[in-house]
Amino acid sequence: MKKWKWIVLTVIGIGLLVLFGSGGYVYHQASQTLEDVQLPVEASVAAIEAVEQERTISFLLLGVDQHGDEAGRSDTIIVATIDPASGESKMLSIPRDLKTEIIGNGSRDKINHAYAFGGPEMAIDTVENLLDIRIDYFAEINLEGFTDLVDAVDGVRVTNDIDFSYYEMQFPVGQLDLNGKEALAYARMRYDDPRGDFGRQIRQRQVVQAVADKLMADFSLSRFNDVLSVLGENVKTNVPFPVVRKIALDYRDALKNVETLSLEGSGGIESDQIYYWHPTAESLKEVQTSLQQSLR
Repeated sequence: MKKWKWIVLTVIGIGLLVLFGSGGYVYHQASQTLEDVQLPVEASVAAIEAVEQERTISFLLLGVDQHGDEAGRSDTIIVATIDPASGESKMLSIPRDLKTEIIGNGSRDKINHAYAFGGPEMAIDTVENLLDIRIDYFAEINLEGFTDLVDAVDGVRVTNDIDFSYYEMQFPVGQLDLNGKEALAYARMRYDDPRGDFGRQIRQRQVVQAVADKLMADFSLSRFNDVLSVLGENVKTNVPFPVVRKIALDYRDALKNVETLSLEGSGGIESDQIYYWHPTAESLKEVQTSLQQSLR
């Protein structure tokens, strides 16, 4: 079974650090970091009630390619549901080139443009419309900042299944030890992969799983400070600290049993000379139904 934890580390990571950390100092530092990275995107009543009653909650997880003051685009888009009752989670990676209605913009465009047009609110509304589900919370991380997160855990080890090079870095088949810069390159390449964006999604999950495993296996106060610093500089979310703590305590086991969902479809250059990807109606309906069942 494929595991994940790409941007979800930004949601539960601080909570896990609090669980394994040392007393009031850790609690205070984690609470302050969550306060610093909050964006004023109000959670719905349904989201608040779901957490209070320990029912399934859903997240929109965004990896944003952003430079300077530009709005940026969400080149990694993941929807995750976590069900503490069944002890199961579901995860769907949405292709960045998927063409859909951009809610609030009055256009049909690539789904990763929703964030550029209207920030996390428009991205949430657009994903909710596409999948016909509610999104309870969101978290985003600047993809360039992810290099610092990998370095904060002293690098990661992955198993590569395709030989490729990217920006003069070589990635042979086999087990690789990667620093932050190498891990970001490894996770971002897609044009030389016959699987395209789907191959890139696999490598992203590998890297984040490796980061999560290191955090769980080797916790120290120094590492805690390094990770909190990275998260504080590169993460934005609307998950308040009490919810993070509750997720880390009551939802944690469900993250060990993850079902990976996928959309099937095809893409091509359209009349505006831009490439778009379209899911099949059957595949989209199947994914919608699976996520809707989780959120009942």
